[in-house]
Amino acid sequence: MYMVMFVLDDPNHLDPVLDAWEALGVTGTTIIESTGINRRRIARQVGTPFMAGINRLIGSEEQQHVTLFVIVAGEALAQACLEAVEQVIGDLSQPNTGVLAVWPLSIVKGVPGQPGRP
Repeated sequence: MYMVMFVLDDPNHLDPVLDAWEALGVTGTTIIESTGINRRRIARQVGTPFMAGINRLIGSEEQQHVTLFVIVAGEALAQACLEAVEQVIGDLSQPNTGVLAVWPLSIVKGVPGQPGRP
């Protein structure tokens, strides 16, 4: 099994990415609002509130990243996730697109489809 982590620069692409992954059979994606160090520093310099929850409460438009985590069955499916992302967003080697990383997992428990799970 493999962990796929994708930091999406523009949250407006979130639903198309999730739809593309779902079309591959990828389910169970965890979505976390996040930000990078550069956005954090800029927010501090201009005195913008940083926390996403607070931003929503006060109506701030500070743009956050969205980080997706999902466990997939094999390396081929992880590669398909990368290809699906690039179909939606474009080449990730371009600026302001996102970062995707994949790594093998030695221990996984609690994922549907594994022994002992429906």
